[in-house]
Amino acid sequence: MISASAAVLRAGDRPYAIEEVILDEPGADQIVVQVAATGFCHSDAVARAPKFVQVWPLITGHEAAGVVERVGSEVSGIEVGDHVVLTFAYCGTCSQCADNHPAYCETFVQRNILGLLATGGARATAAGDESVGARWFGQSTFATRTVVDARSAVVVDRDLPLDVLAPLGCGIITGAGTVLNVLDVRPGTSVAIFGVGSVGLAALLAAKAAGAESIIAVDLHPARLELATELGATATILGGDNDSVAEQIRKLTNQGTHYSIDTTGVPEVILCALGSMRARGVCASVGIQTGDVVLDGHALSGKQLVSVIEGDADPRTLIPHLIQLWRDGRFPFDRMLERFPFTAINEAEKASLEGRAVKPVLVMS
Repeated sequence: MISASAAVLRAGDRPYAIEEVILDEPGADQIVVQVAATGFCHSDAVARAPKFVQVWPLITGHEAAGVVERVGSEVSGIEVGDHVVLTFAYCGTCSQCADNHPAYCETFVQRNILGLLATGGARATAAGDESVGARWFGQSTFATRTVVDARSAVVVDRDLPLDVLAPLGCGIITGAGTVLNVLDVRPGTSVAIFGVGSVGLAALLAAKAAGAESIIAVDLHPARLELATELGATATILGGDNDSVAEQIRKLTNQGTHYSIDTTGVPEVILCALGSMRARGVCASVGIQTGDVVLDGHALSGKQLVSVIEGDADPRTLIPHLIQLWRDGRFPFDRMLERFPFTAINEAEKASLEGRAVKPVLVMS
């Protein structure tokens, strides 16, 4: 029996409730992980929207680090006692996965949003034999234990702090991977980042590590812009008037940036990000779009707009790379973390959505 304390979401308009649950037994290719810490990602708030999630109750959470307690019979390369960072679910065998693009797995939506295709550990049972979803992004880590596919776990050195590493599995690799994998930012180039929450700041840190000469941060929260400056932004702009923002960026960069990144998903901001670039610039959209993006005849003008999922990351290579950059002092993502006790999950969510906390991390004990 796999028992756990879990933060259960019973409806989109209700707070999380800490409850005792029993997890399904793992499959042969899965592991059981005792969760040490888990980040709160804006994607977890998506679980409150009926158009994304039709069935509650549900355990969400998908940025975690912990210690392996059990290993399935077909698992290799992971042992009991290993420390791991958990990431999104993918099949490992489709054409996208075989080509080292697991973020575009052909069954990504089914595995991560719908919580299907698990060989085991698909749900939890609450009091009264009530079924609770336990496969959010293949993890459901707002719990003291979780059952995950072994391929979704990245083994890390046991001397590293798990409460620091926890957020690497989604938001951080999304921002950093967009810069390093998709845009392939080069030394001496310019980047504008729209929205410097955890994804945007991860992109900023990766751009700095890649040698970008000009890094411009745009946000509605002055405190976030201050942190962006501390982490390496060469200029900051308080958002609001999109025409003014684009004009300021073009003046700062002599005809516009080489790259822009939108983390907001707001159509008007995406258009601003496009308008802030020079010809042949590339704009990456990484946020969940809040509406249609309508382009006029001149919006692109030789530019590119690409949509990016999970930074097009192969977590098994990118997460160790980012950890090494962090150990070398070149990727100080820990500066954006704010820790909350697990029982304060509702306060952590509120702080995240209000912009008071860049990256809340729930610590189990």
